[in-house]
Amino acid sequence: MVREISQLGLDADLLFVDDGSPDGTGELLEGLRASFPRLIVHHRAAKLGIGSAHLDGIQWAYDQGYELLVTLDCDFTHAPSDIPTLMAAVGDCDAAVGSRWMSENSLPGWNLPRRSLTKLGRVLTERVLEIPQDATGAFRAYRLDRVPRRLFDLVRARGYAFFFESLFVLNRNGFSIAEIPIVLPARTYGHSKMDFSAIAKSGGFVFDLFLKNVRDPTHFLMNASGIELDAELRDPQNWDTYWDKKNDQGGAVYGLIASAYRRTFIRRNLNRAIQRTFAPGSSLLHAGCGSGQVDVDLQRTMRITALDISAAALSLYARHNPLAALVQHGSILDMPFPAATFDGVYNLGVMEHFTPEAIATILSESHRVLRPQGKLVLFWPHSRATSVAVLRGVHAVRRRLGENKSPLHPPEISLLRGRHQAEELLARANFTLINYRFDVQDLFIQAVIIAEKQDGKSTQW
Repeated sequence: MVREISQLGLDADLLFVDDGSPDGTGELLEGLRASFPRLIVHHRAAKLGIGSAHLDGIQWAYDQGYELLVTLDCDFTHAPSDIPTLMAAVGDCDAAVGSRWMSENSLPGWNLPRRSLTKLGRVLTERVLEIPQDATGAFRAYRLDRVPRRLFDLVRARGYAFFFESLFVLNRNGFSIAEIPIVLPARTYGHSKMDFSAIAKSGGFVFDLFLKNVRDPTHFLMNASGIELDAELRDPQNWDTYWDKKNDQGGAVYGLIASAYRRTFIRRNLNRAIQRTFAPGSSLLHAGCGSGQVDVDLQRTMRITALDISAAALSLYARHNPLAALVQHGSILDMPFPAATFDGVYNLGVMEHFTPEAIATILSESHRVLRPQGKLVLFWPHSRATSVAVLRGVHAVRRRLGENKSPLHPPEISLLRGRHQAEELLARANFTLINYRFDVQDLFIQAVIIAEKQDGKSTQW
């Protein structure tokens, strides 16, 4: 392995992590150092786990200031000749993995039990954790100059589960990951250390990750940092209370349901609306961004600035969307941006919480910060929405039970009455309605409004 990698002619150092191998591997490597000056050997006292070995290697690479790290097994199931292809694939991405599922006959010589277990791992990581890449292999490249070191602090597994947990965390934080097809022959030397106990433990870990992510969608996201708060800004609607209901059982249950709805319905509909309205790379403002669960997919194709008056909401947004162009503390009634800054402005479930006068100001501010022919996208709950009826029922039950708790959310005082009202409000703010939809695609909850900025100033109410 040392000889074949060295013959590739890469400007690279070669690190081996040896867990006190009883077959003399450590001593043999030390003997090779005289012939291969770029060979480094990291000796560990005992078998501490393959995931632990990879984490140690990754941390060592960060310590030494490397920009690119390639990892692979040392039994020749990963061909050294594939390393340049993997390095080329990661050039425009944050990471790259070798995939056993991109071409036929990629597992020659594998027996049926091992092939079946590998396929089971693929099904679990893809269906349960929604990892699109081959998640259980070690042949990878990481751009350490793009992936922050703190991301690996979120990876807890020290055994085989390290591979799918680390890829799960990379995906959850929005990093781009490429794949290349590889062929893995049966092992050339030795035998697999993956016994039944390790297999069962890894399978259970898949569901453990899934449940942790359901209970707290921010659990696997990097901590927010760099958000400057305006100490003079006041929030009369107290949105911080809404975004921090962990100590309120009723609020926590409502938050779980709302989170599931946002990720299942609103995110899909928002992706469709934004992608049909704006070209890739457009500069967009999410005005009243909230937790940002719905923006995760858009970060890869759009340059999104998030604006909210709630510091708690901004902290959640930054954790959900580490690739956001800017996370800004401010009011949508007085947006802290110059005129003609954005190609588009959008919000979701915001307008209904404001008075007609405040809505006029929000539309006027949106008009101001938009470039000529910029677009406005609003997801505005309808007065006949199914969610309105459900929430009224929930509040009635809470009152009947005598629950003296804070409301689940600020009052919805301006639910949309229909298309005609939307056209009228937009016209006064010098927008032209170009699309309106209220249908079963999101269970008759949000009216989706798309409008275009026209020249001139908004009409005063």
